[in-house]
Amino acid sequence: MKVFITGVTGYIGGSLAARLVESGMTVSGLVRDEARAAELARRGVVPVVGDLADTTRVAHAALAADATINAANSDDRGVVDAMLSALRGTGKTFVQSSGTSIVADLADGEHEGPVYDETTPVQPLPLRAGRVQLNDAVLAASSDGVRSLVICPSLIYGRGRGMNPHSIQVPWMIAEARKHRVGRHIGPGLNVWSNVHIDDLVDLYVAALAKAPAGAFYFAENGESSMRDLAAAVSRMLGFEGRTEPMTVAEAVEIWGEGGARYTMGSNSRVRAKRAREELGWSPTGPSLQQEVEEGEYRV
Repeated sequence: MKVFITGVTGYIGGSLAARLVESGMTVSGLVRDEARAAELARRGVVPVVGDLADTTRVAHAALAADATINAANSDDRGVVDAMLSALRGTGKTFVQSSGTSIVADLADGEHEGPVYDETTPVQPLPLRAGRVQLNDAVLAASSDGVRSLVICPSLIYGRGRGMNPHSIQVPWMIAEARKHRVGRHIGPGLNVWSNVHIDDLVDLYVAALAKAPAGAFYFAENGESSMRDLAAAVSRMLGFEGRTEPMTVAEAVEIWGEGGARYTMGSNSRVRAKRAREELGWSPTGPSLQQEVEEGEYRV
């Protein structure tokens, strides 16, 4: 199988590329410059030099592959529309990478909100309405002769296997704890996020490529944690005896921006990957988030 990946130099895309190359697939990937293209080539990935604005080049690369995985910008409607238009009527596979901030609230560190599975209606906050519309457009392409799928990961952790091996949220929290010598969370830190290990997420993409039906949407999670519990794990890992302290929403916005603070670090995003387990036989085995923080990738 020939697979084209956007975001191949990133955390998700790079980990996927490494796994697919190991399995014997021919993998090509979008990369912005020649220096990074050379590094991709050393990793067994055929570089396609360009960026997401080069929609003609990206669409051509998608059409030349058997399957395309968009692991770049989850909100870029233009490049997704270009690739889906090129693939219309081919029966080829297109996988869109989304994220469970589509079900996030604005709890500012409080614990509230429902638990979602793939059958639960989603009413996104304004900042994520466009992403939900894009997901819907991808799934609708299944009626236009595209085997289109959406994978929606929760908070991802663990060491990636590509050019960028690092996740986002846990390193954010570690950097703050190192700076202040205490684990920090927004408000009381009772807000809860589901989470998934990067290796288990890659397993889900592989399973979806192999046997997911057109038009399928999958959450990816294997457990959940409150931000206060995560901050305590970070604190223990850094030798701060599990101590934590709250920060205000205003402080968090100054550090991580409005989206990062309120839609991620201060929100609830609780999902269950029911369909992936039942339909694809996905069975995640990676260490829990707190185990990984205290014993694995993030340990100093």
